[in-house]
Amino acid sequence: MPTDAPTDSDSNLPEFTVTELSGAVKRTIEGAFERVRVRGELGRVVVARSGHMYADLKDEKSVLAGVMWKGSAGKLAFKPEEGLEVVAEGRLTTFPGQSKYQLVIERLEPAGVGALMAMLEERKKKLAAEGLFAKERKKPIPFLPEVIGVVTSPTGAVIRDILHRLADRFPRHVLVWPVLVQGDKAAEQVAAAVAGFNKISGTRGVPRPDVLIVARGGGSIEDLWAFNEEVVARAVAASAIPVISAVGHETDVTLSD
Repeated sequence: MPTDAPTDSDSNLPEFTVTELSGAVKRTIEGAFERVRVRGELGRVVVARSGHMYADLKDEKSVLAGVMWKGSAGKLAFKPEEGLEVVAEGRLTTFPGQSKYQLVIERLEPAGVGALMAMLEERKKKLAAEGLFAKERKKPIPFLPEVIGVVTSPTGAVIRDILHRLADRFPRHVLVWPVLVQGDKAAEQVAAAVAGFNKISGTRGVPRPDVLIVARGGGSIEDLWAFNEEVVARAVAASAIPVISAVGHETDVTLSD
């Protein structure tokens, strides 16, 4: 052993316990990065049964672990997917027991409309290649349907408009399947509603709809994103009942359209 090797008596450095040093690191990191915005590409995305979302943010050289608690994740207007470029806002926190740190994400948004549009185009190509948009798959809309099933929010202006127009022109029996039309769970609810209407047999006093209307009002591409999800497009394509997609304004075109 070299004679000049440092010993306890030679060193002027303060001595920490492991817990003391971990605590100091925690206070330093969380104090210096109490609020940050980070741009990166989504890597691993996992939504736990609890509703919390765990996601990695990455670039060419580094990976940052992130978590978004249920309350924030449930308010997302789009479904986070691997490969999507996003901007995350939140705070850094550390785990002294594991020598790790992560970003607690409080806000998450696509890195510009271009990121969502690029994902939409890729998804459109994929589904088109499977034949989901083929003209021969289109079903004729009944001229005067007796029963109309509507998939939409029960509290929005859209359902009031539909019922008002029907009352003015030709009153019909309307069944409303209430769903969320925006947010992380909206797509699954819309798809389940379309499938649910198709399972109605017409017995037990509940008539089977002759046509379905999937509807919501206008908004940004993020607001309408649920209707660009694969699960909704596949549910509409699989429907034995003709479906009218009435989503957004005239200039808005979603995959459900």
